[in-house]
Amino acid sequence: MPADETRTLSPEPRTAREPRTAAPRSPDGKPHRSVWLLRLMVVGLVLAALNLRPAITSLGPLLEEVRKGLGMSGTVAGLVTSVPSLCFAVFGIMAPRLARRFGPAAIVCAGMTAIAIGLFLRPYAGGTAGFLAASALALVGIAVSNILLPAIVKQWFPDRVSTMTGLYSMALAIGTSLAALSTVPMTRALGGSWQTGLAVWGILAAVALCVWLPLAVRHGRDRARPAGTEPRPRTPGAEAAESAAGAPAPVPALPMVRSRTAWALACFFGLQATAAYITMGWMPQIFRDAGLSAGTSGMLLALTMAMGIPLAFVIPRVATRLPSQGPVVLVLGLCGLSGYAGLYLAPASGAWAWALLLGISNCAFPLALTMIGLRAKSHQGVVRLSAFAQSVGYLISIPGPLLIGVLHDVTGGWGLPIALMAALMLPQMAAGVLAGRNRTIETELAA
Repeated sequence: MPADETRTLSPEPRTAREPRTAAPRSPDGKPHRSVWLLRLMVVGLVLAALNLRPAITSLGPLLEEVRKGLGMSGTVAGLVTSVPSLCFAVFGIMAPRLARRFGPAAIVCAGMTAIAIGLFLRPYAGGTAGFLAASALALVGIAVSNILLPAIVKQWFPDRVSTMTGLYSMALAIGTSLAALSTVPMTRALGGSWQTGLAVWGILAAVALCVWLPLAVRHGRDRARPAGTEPRPRTPGAEAAESAAGAPAPVPALPMVRSRTAWALACFFGLQATAAYITMGWMPQIFRDAGLSAGTSGMLLALTMAMGIPLAFVIPRVATRLPSQGPVVLVLGLCGLSGYAGLYLAPASGAWAWALLLGISNCAFPLALTMIGLRAKSHQGVVRLSAFAQSVGYLISIPGPLLIGVLHDVTGGWGLPIALMAALMLPQMAAGVLAGRNRTIETELAA
């Protein structure tokens, strides 16, 4: 096990509720895990991550058509781009309680169901209100899944945190860029209707549901075992099955509001989310207003999102090797400032360069996920820190996309909105440096 991936992690204590039967051990002393169950979980993580952004990035390239079809103003369109942050903030905080009650696998399965139904319904819900309501349903599913994936990684793969975080961050970037790149040409191929072009992404969520359903069923069967019943002799898959069950156990209280690191991480997460959702919601429109076609604007957004595919593996591994993640935060922030400067001065002539720089800057997301895993010792701590940082962070990010739409309506141009984007990068860098200090919330709260 690489030392760099375990420096800030510690094994979780056995609680009184766990069976005392000795598990079969491998030569290195670790419990065996069922190969098929672990592989299914890896596939499930990848498919879930693929579905965490298409609901958002499929809308950006077709936003002009949606606005005309539903009669939206720029301010209302800004509200549409703010709905993801609102849903993530409100419903993300519920994820830990739901996971303790039903288990993480069941909640992610329900999340994939909500995504599929919401995406199938929203283009045909009728009017702006119906569009927003169906979008919100899909985003609720994304919100709870967003919160639980880092905790599932910590629980199932405690010695592979950076690798698995990189894997599902890469899958998330692929889903993000795929939706941005292919929505316009796929819409044309399917007859030119923006409704069909948006609804088709529900199929991807339905595929993910097919994988999470057996995981949730296995989890429910294990949780249904009567209390006090002696467990069967452990098979190689026993421990993984118990992990799927996610049975509640007493854990120390971790009041996140008292942790400076948790607050710094929440602010960093919120500001990078602000930048990401402004980019996903408005960057194609900025390029279209600069004279580029809808297809080219979608390709530029796809390039921005695609930068997360290779960097999702590189950044978490680099971050875990450093005693502090502050230097990585600063490099990403400088790329963002450079991209915004170019977008302000020459949006059309240097469009590919600015999209590339903003894509690098947006890789603050896998960095934030990595820091969530590094700043807590146990998977219960990661669940609570993830819920706090992401819920508070998304709450912080709500005004950003809406304000961009208002400023564009008021000024009739993109100069002031882009200046605001660049200004927000400065506190993001400061919060990231504070969140990246080498400490855990358990140690900080104990002190």
